Amino acid sequence: MTPSLIQKYNVPGPRYTSYPTVPYWNEADFSKPAWEKTLIQAFKETNSSEGISLYIHLPFCESLCTFCGCNKRITKRHEVEHPYIAAVLKEWNLYCELLPKKPNIREIHLGGGTPTFFSPENLRRLITGILKEANVARDHEFSFEGHPNNTTREHLQTLYDLGFRRVSFGVQDYSTTVQTAIHRIQPFHNVAKVTFWAREIGYTSIGHDLVFGLPFQTLEDVMDTIDKTKSLLPDRLAFYSYAHVPWIKGNGQRGFKDEDLPQDDVKRQLYEEGKKRLATHHYHEIGMDHFALSSDSMYEAFQNGTLHRNFMGYTVTKTKVMIGLGVSSIGDSWYSFAQNEKNLEDYYDRLELNEIPILRGHLLTEEDLVIRRHILNLMCTFQTQWEDDTLYFNEIPEVIAHLQEMEHDGLLEFHLNGLQITEKGKPYVRNICMAFDLHLQRAAPQTQLFSMTV
Repeated sequence: MTPSLIQKYNVPGPRYTSYPTVPYWNEADFSKPAWEKTLIQAFKETNSSEGISLYIHLPFCESLCTFCGCNKRITKRHEVEHPYIAAVLKEWNLYCELLPKKPNIREIHLGGGTPTFFSPENLRRLITGILKEANVARDHEFSFEGHPNNTTREHLQTLYDLGFRRVSFGVQDYSTTVQTAIHRIQPFHNVAKVTFWAREIGYTSIGHDLVFGLPFQTLEDVMDTIDKTKSLLPDRLAFYSYAHVPWIKGNGQRGFKDEDLPQDDVKRQLYEEGKKRLATHHYHEIGMDHFALSSDSMYEAFQNGTLHRNFMGYTVTKTKVMIGLGVSSIGDSWYSFAQNEKNLEDYYDRLELNEIPILRGHLLTEEDLVIRRHILNLMCTFQTQWEDDTLYFNEIPEVIAHLQEMEHDGLLEFHLNGLQITEKGKPYVRNICMAFDLHLQRAAPQTQLFSMTV
C-alpha cells in the first residue's frame, strides 16, 4: 500500500453495519407504530427455515477498557443482573405479543458490555426465558462474547447446553504496555485457558478479536500477538482498526494522548504486515477486517457468496428480521431500523409502562434499499452488480465519478453493470462504500462523526 493512497483515503468514514448509517437516520418521519408495522410485514415475509435473529445487549462491565466505544455501565454490583434480565424478558414478551405467530429463532448473539459479567445461572434464566416463547431453527447459530478474565468453564458449559456453539474472546493485544494504556490487563494464559475449555466442551467456532492502532502499539507487538494467537488456533479472527472517537459521550477513550496512537502509514503497516502474518498461518481474509480458517463456516459462507453483515458484524446466517433486546440495542426489519433507549433508567421506565422502549429509528426509502444492497455486496463479497438499478446511477453522476477515480487508483475494476474490488482495493472497502453512500454525498458532516478509514 503506497503512502500517497493512505494520505488520500485516510478520511473519516462509517463501518457500514447499516445503511443509512445512524447519523443519517431520518428520525422525523419515524415512529414506533411504523417500526412495528414494518417488523410485522418482514416477519410475515420470512419463511420458517429463514427464521429471525436476536441481538441481546448485556451492558455491564466491572472495569472500563479505555479503547471501548460501546454502550456500557461500569459496576461491581452483581445484584443488577436480576432486574436487567427481567426487563429484557419483558421486552421480548412485548415483541412476542406483537408478532402474529410464534417466532422461529435462527440466531442469537449476546453482546456487551461483558456478557460473562452475568452468572451462568442468570444467563440460563435469560436464554430459557427467551426460548420458552419461541421455536428454535434446526440450523441455528447461537454465539456470545466472552471476557477471558471472567469467563468460567461453567459459563461455557451452561451456554453450550443451551445450544451455543460459537464464542468470541476479546484479546486486543498481548503487550503489557498496550494493555496498561487501554486498562485491559489480560495475560496470555487466561486466553489460552478459556480457548482450551471451549474446544474441550465442543464449541465448533472459537473466535479471537484483535485490534491494531492501539496506543503505544508497535509492529513487534502485533506480530507477537498474532503468533501467540496462532498457537491457540482459533477458528476465526477479527483484526480491527481501533476506532478513535473520543468525542462520543461516555465511550471512555482516555488515559492516553492522540500522539500515543500509531499514525497513518505506521498504523496501516500494522495491518498490512499483520495480514501477511495471518496468511502464513493459513487464515483467509473474509470481508472487511475478518479472517478464518478454511474449516470455519464463515470461510465457507464467503466462498459461497452467502456471507451477511448486520449490526452484529459478519454472520453466516441471513435473516430479514433482527430484533434488538436490551438497552441501546438496534433492531432491523430490513425496511426500517429502530434503536432502544440508550440510558438504562429510561429503558426501565419505558418497560414499566409496557412499551417497547424505542428511542429512535429510520424508515428506509426505495433508494435506501437499493444502496443498502450494493453496500452489503461490497462488504461481503467485494463486488456488486447494478443492472436493475441503472436509473439511480445515471441520475447520480457523482457516484460514478468517485468510482472512476478509485478505478484510476487501482482499487476496483469496472465490469458490465458492476464492479469488482481489487486486492489492492480491499483495505479501502469503506472508502468504496462511501462512494455509494448518497446520504453522505448529499450532506457531508460539518464535524467528525466517524473514525478514520485507515
